[in-house]
Amino acid sequence: MSDRAFDRILADKRNLEHILDNLMEGIISHDRNRRILFFNRAAENITGYAREEVIGRDCHEVFGSPFCGQRCSFCGESPDLIDHKSYVVNILTRKGEPRRIEMSVTGMVDEDGRFLGVLAAFRDLTDLFGMKLRLGEINSFAGIIGKDHKMLQVFDQIRDLATNDFPVHISGETGTGKELAAAAIHNESHRGGGPFVPVNCGALPEGLLESELFGHVKGAFTGAIRDKKGRFELAHGGSIFLDEVSELPRFMQVKLLRVLQEGTFTRVGGESTIVVDVRVISASNRDLKKEVESHNFREDLYYRLNVVPIRIPPLRERKNDIPLLAAHFLEQAVKRGQKSAVLSEDALAAMMDYSWPGNVRELQNAVYFALVKSRGSTLHVDDLPLELARTAPICKPGPARKLDRDSVAAALKQSGGNKARAARLLGVGRATLYRFLDDFENVP
Repeated sequence: MSDRAFDRILADKRNLEHILDNLMEGIISHDRNRRILFFNRAAENITGYAREEVIGRDCHEVFGSPFCGQRCSFCGESPDLIDHKSYVVNILTRKGEPRRIEMSVTGMVDEDGRFLGVLAAFRDLTDLFGMKLRLGEINSFAGIIGKDHKMLQVFDQIRDLATNDFPVHISGETGTGKELAAAAIHNESHRGGGPFVPVNCGALPEGLLESELFGHVKGAFTGAIRDKKGRFELAHGGSIFLDEVSELPRFMQVKLLRVLQEGTFTRVGGESTIVVDVRVISASNRDLKKEVESHNFREDLYYRLNVVPIRIPPLRERKNDIPLLAAHFLEQAVKRGQKSAVLSEDALAAMMDYSWPGNVRELQNAVYFALVKSRGSTLHVDDLPLELARTAPICKPGPARKLDRDSVAAALKQSGGNKARAARLLGVGRATLYRFLDDFENVP
């Protein structure tokens, strides 16, 4: 077929629609006014909407909200041009079923270069991601590194939260990565692309806390030389992360409760009521329930914040992730211009035997410390911080160093008794798992 004949086929609207209808990817296009111009068969299958329902209608009205969430470029005035953009977004189908899709958006222009609208291609990643999660073939998710079965459960929870807007409370020891989890919850939701505003409630002076959270008007107090937006206003349309929320004084707990109940507040020294659309994600390294029992935290606020609880396990409970995390930090160091290096077996053994009271943050610091101290490209146990070097075993061979009974039992349960799959979940070879089971026959 000649190029000219092929061009004629593409120029024929019916032929072009037939081609697009037989693609595996969903295709949707709309003009600068968000009026949907095209919706192929794969788009129907993925979203559950029939093209007769959507063609000619406003994209936001059809789907009940922006199809791309806060990443939508048409929520305000129409842009003058859109460069190519790719991102993952979670949507709800017409029947309310969650779908994880990968979007690729490109601007459409006419012969004179005038911007006409967008063409978006998207594919459904839901089943693929779910399968990889069940098989333990995921090493990271939404910026969080891990493949231990306890972390896979956290990933699954974050995925479940993607299509709702409930408050989330994250518990975990210092250094476990609670802010990373909060950012992941935000980015996976329809608010991803909107602002994510972290606040360390324990680091702000009590006298400035109200102003920092809710803002102030000019002249509200000495030094208030202009109106200032608070963190809640800055987070409008996105998420606010209240880290160490247990440190909030009682008077601020009352004000926070009102925001959660009504979505409104007043700036310090102000009179007008401000309405915000914000998802609240909180975290604490303390047990909030015990803080309630000790009368340090309001019970009504606890139940408002703790709608969906997530616990981030300490590093000592997910030691199978230590090699993965250490390798990640070494890769990060190279990207920052540091030397390339690998961990020796003795250094890794010391890391596996250490209790990690500082969790992932302490592990990161230990890796960077070793990089500075080491003279070569291999990091040995003598290069590690003193507290780790002291734990280095003289001779401790065998799989028991990497495996423990609880993690093995959980992996076998998750894999339905399939030992090969359980080994993949644990991040070890099948022979390693078999040797462990031979040594501990009472592991279920």
